[in-house]
Amino acid sequence: MKLFAILWLTGMTGVISILGMNLPIPEDEELQLPLWSIKLLSLIQPTILLSIAVLIGVTLAHKVGLSAPLAEAVAYGTSIARAIQPQVIPGIIGGLVGSIALITIEFFTKPLLPLDFVLKGEAFSNNTSFLTRILYGGITEELLLRWGVMTLFVWIGWYIFAKGQGEPSVYCFVAAIALSAFLFGLGHLPLVFALGTPVTTLVVAYVIIGNSVFGLIAGYLYWYLGLEAAMIAHMLFHIVRVTVNYFAR
Repeated sequence: MKLFAILWLTGMTGVISILGMNLPIPEDEELQLPLWSIKLLSLIQPTILLSIAVLIGVTLAHKVGLSAPLAEAVAYGTSIARAIQPQVIPGIIGGLVGSIALITIEFFTKPLLPLDFVLKGEAFSNNTSFLTRILYGGITEELLLRWGVMTLFVWIGWYIFAKGQGEPSVYCFVAAIALSAFLFGLGHLPLVFALGTPVTTLVVAYVIIGNSVFGLIAGYLYWYLGLEAAMIAHMLFHIVRVTVNYFAR
């Protein structure tokens, strides 16, 4: 319960940060709901999903050899420095590699994408605060996709193919990393449709592949080093993206 509380509260910082986003949400005239109440209602779904993901990870992660070393050190009173130190440098490297990969994909693909999609995508990105990128993108999304979804996929593969005996095979981890990365990319499509721009095959492929690439890196870091390594990489990725976008203006 202590580990659950630590991870849940940490993830909720990202959920709450959504309130600071300057989204074009119209006020509901029929229900006469003010904008602030609509924003509060928008937190219900991510809060429920976060709760489920954290519970899955707390219940199953150690059974399949996955961990959140820093959170566990805080929960169980062991050395925090020893828990986080092995994750920092690989996390930084992963974040830089992921940033370079996605910037490269953008550079070659953007000229081929519908201009309306590019402009509205950039406008949405500019309306997303730096704090939300770091907290929700870097922390909450990792709890959802890695701690929750990837852990569940590894456990399912382990239970089906090894009857829950011994350790999960490498194939279970590789498949779970790939599937969770694909879902991470797929999860960005509703936003694409919400932009109201032409959704071509190239747009779909760009969104899924671009986001899946980083999901593979984050999944690998979670597997080998722990959840916080994936979080460090994800947060650094957003820092690099914001910096590059600022100087590219």
